[in-house]
Amino acid sequence: MAVKLKTGLRVNYSIIFLSGLVLLIAAFLVFLLIIKNIYGNYQIEQILPTKNNLTLLTDSKERKIAILYSKYTENMLPSGNTWLRDNIDAWEKYIKNAKFTYDVISDQSIELGDIFNYKTLALPGAKSLSDKEIVQLKKFIELGGSLFVTGGPATYSDDGKWRGWDFFTELFGMKFNTEIKPEETYKIHTIRGGLPITAGIPAGYALKIATWDRPIMAEVLEPRTTQASFWYDFRREAGLVREGISKSAGIAYGTYGRGRFVWFGFQITSVLGSQKDYVFFEKLFNNTLNWLTYNPTGTIKIWPEPYSAAAVVLPTLDEDIYSVNNIINAVSSKQFPVTFFVDPQTAIKNRSLIQNIARYGKIGAIVDLGFISSPEDTINQLYTKELQSTNIKFALDTLSKLSSSNVNAIMPYYGYYNNNTLQLISQYGIKFIVTDSLTDRSEPELKIMGDKKFLVITKTARDDYEIIGKYKLTQPEFQKYTYEEDVDRLLFEGGLYVLKLHTKYQLQPQFSGVVNDLLRYIRSKNIWVTSLDELLSWWEERKNIETRYETRSSRRIAVEITNPSDMAAENLVMEVHLNKKVTNVHVSAELINTKIPKYDLSDDQQTIYFYVDKMEPHETRTLLVDFDNVSI
Repeated sequence: MAVKLKTGLRVNYSIIFLSGLVLLIAAFLVFLLIIKNIYGNYQIEQILPTKNNLTLLTDSKERKIAILYSKYTENMLPSGNTWLRDNIDAWEKYIKNAKFTYDVISDQSIELGDIFNYKTLALPGAKSLSDKEIVQLKKFIELGGSLFVTGGPATYSDDGKWRGWDFFTELFGMKFNTEIKPEETYKIHTIRGGLPITAGIPAGYALKIATWDRPIMAEVLEPRTTQASFWYDFRREAGLVREGISKSAGIAYGTYGRGRFVWFGFQITSVLGSQKDYVFFEKLFNNTLNWLTYNPTGTIKIWPEPYSAAAVVLPTLDEDIYSVNNIINAVSSKQFPVTFFVDPQTAIKNRSLIQNIARYGKIGAIVDLGFISSPEDTINQLYTKELQSTNIKFALDTLSKLSSSNVNAIMPYYGYYNNNTLQLISQYGIKFIVTDSLTDRSEPELKIMGDKKFLVITKTARDDYEIIGKYKLTQPEFQKYTYEEDVDRLLFEGGLYVLKLHTKYQLQPQFSGVVNDLLRYIRSKNIWVTSLDELLSWWEERKNIETRYETRSSRRIAVEITNPSDMAAENLVMEVHLNKKVTNVHVSAELINTKIPKYDLSDDQQTIYFYVDKMEPHETRTLLVDFDNVSI
């Protein structure tokens, strides 16, 4: 229909209506395109202004964590005791720092079922719970809720009577073993590397946990539960290592019904140590919340693909040095790269031997830096910087000339070093220091002083000084078993197995056969047997890479990989734990010409592995990962 105006112009309302409709459709399509570019794949019902979608944009219970303040537990404490209140305060602080919100709820909230609008429920030290609470908690997690629990939950009834560990065993698939008595000020708690809740934490990191709250050791019984740490301390404790680890779980996570749980066998207020310890614990706490809420965690894989741990072989020449020849056949095939450590005075007296073994491996220097009985020794001191410098320079010069090779690794004669040593290492361009120190991790530590980088490789396993010299294990089968226990422990932790062998002990003819068996055992495992130089190259490249990830929607995450250094990095694997099952994974880029790395989805459909062949200096890649969620 057209209408003629007084001016003579004609207006066609049909054309105007159709034009408006086209513009409206075009605007809607542009809107959908913008939504897709930002949030990835979606379904129309997810973007409609429904009550449910609008609720997700507000500070609702679905986006909060409910923290139980258990009056039933508080009633068991002495009058005026602030233990529970202090715990709750600590939880509030950590949850705020993790950018989550929370409500503090009561026992009655759980009893009345007023928890099913929450996705995650925290039970800090809630050892006293009612029967009604137990019923509701089981229902909560069976229907898909998540529980974050510390200590021994529900081991007492609401009136303070002992109930036992049935709830613990049923829900978590674990068996209570023992409480740690407060006879020591603290106990070492070792964290496994490479798990969704330990991403970004050094493998074998040793947290110090105060014992005043009687931490708990447990044993995992069911495959639905994963052990993430252990209390067994190889540094101090004797006994069977494998058994000691399996029966001393201190952190575990897993599933029950459609829901999830994470259990800490200690209270979060019990963590002791330096600022570094609290930084890594906060990382553990944040990873835990992300796993419980189906948000991603990720990091660069600790070791080159496909390995889960690494090993270095370090023969040491001391008494009866010609016994080193007993390992030559094992390493001559180049399957086992080695670094032979020798004192310069001993090397001078055995020139031909040094020249010969230099054909089969690198040479490192044993250097006298002075003696102290332990790192805490404040009476005896290591040598002055000047004397250390003289001894280091003499050792490097002497061994370099005798072996006709570059010597870039040192081993303190008595096992200890100090800041003066580190300054001299940087000054002389030394790449490695191998010590007997027992530190807070089972992976090497990259140190940077000025523009120089070097690796500190500490003691991660028992050597033959202990196995033969201290334990008096002279039967080869017992020696082999002891070594293999430590290999399995380092594989479990995801750390570096440092095999130190001495001509005085394990390399003696009557014992050297154990070495061949042990090397075959290491080769049979998923362990990267490497040289010190290869180890440094990998570790330097890995530490240079920075990663970041964020959730864009329920079906898209953004992953950023950056190499801020001046050197290229090669053959890296970034593992992004989506912490939920997905399928139909597709990776694209925000910017054109961004190189998309190869990628795989793990067998459990919850982790994506990005295989980055090379990152150029100062290169950044932002990847968009789209997927479909798998309904549980």
